[in-house]
Amino acid sequence: MANTLKNKIVWITGATSGIGEGLVYALAAQGAKLIISARRTDELQKVADNCKGSEVLVLPLDLANQSSFEEKKNEVLNKFGRIDILINNGGISQRSLVKGTTIAVDRKIMEVNYFGTIALTKVVLPQFLKQGFGKFVVTTSTVGKIGTPYRSGYSASKHALHGFFDSLRAEVYDNNISVLLVCPGFIKTNISINALTDNGEALGTMDKATAEGLTPKECARQIIKGILADKQEIIVGGIKEKSGIWIKRFFPTFFSVIIRKMKVR
Repeated sequence: MANTLKNKIVWITGATSGIGEGLVYALAAQGAKLIISARRTDELQKVADNCKGSEVLVLPLDLANQSSFEEKKNEVLNKFGRIDILINNGGISQRSLVKGTTIAVDRKIMEVNYFGTIALTKVVLPQFLKQGFGKFVVTTSTVGKIGTPYRSGYSASKHALHGFFDSLRAEVYDNNISVLLVCPGFIKTNISINALTDNGEALGTMDKATAEGLTPKECARQIIKGILADKQEIIVGGIKEKSGIWIKRFFPTFFSVIIRKMKVR
């Protein structure tokens, strides 16, 4: 892939805070033309206003309202004529034990994180096939590779994304379409504040580990580096998250012992 994203048409979901907002600013600095999506128009406009001199289309989108996706895609094509990169970044997290979590919470997490993401991907895929190129970037999580307490539904939704996009990558390789899976660890965002508890209410507080995580700006920098290097998967985080994935892969029994003792809140 080229060593610049200048004039690339990039669509980002979950663009009003955290990693998504960080990506908007980093991509704007690269000279990309942006489509920014999230549920709240006013918050999207605030982000767009911070991108002075950049071409930004504010496109409100709710990942739980998948019937609107085709219309949204057409708005993008009417504006820019193509889509170079779709960054599937929107989603919700969880902080609750399995034994107390209602199935409605599990369904909501899966509906947004998994079904919303793959539905938008399936809407954009025909355009990628038609134009003969494209890239899907998917923000999953390190818990998409390892499961931890208090994140069962969230972890399940992220594991599902890995299965889907690994399969998609193999299917579309000959069509000049690529997939980058991004696995962030602890990033200092509002993810834990907005995380769903056992009854579906927001947690309302920030985890200590999240508060001590990498900045969204640094996370965005590493994601863009991965895009430009045409990576298939990257892990963004500290030594704790990276070593956890390594231990789980090669020493699963040992990992099961340490994960149940690990402080994850």
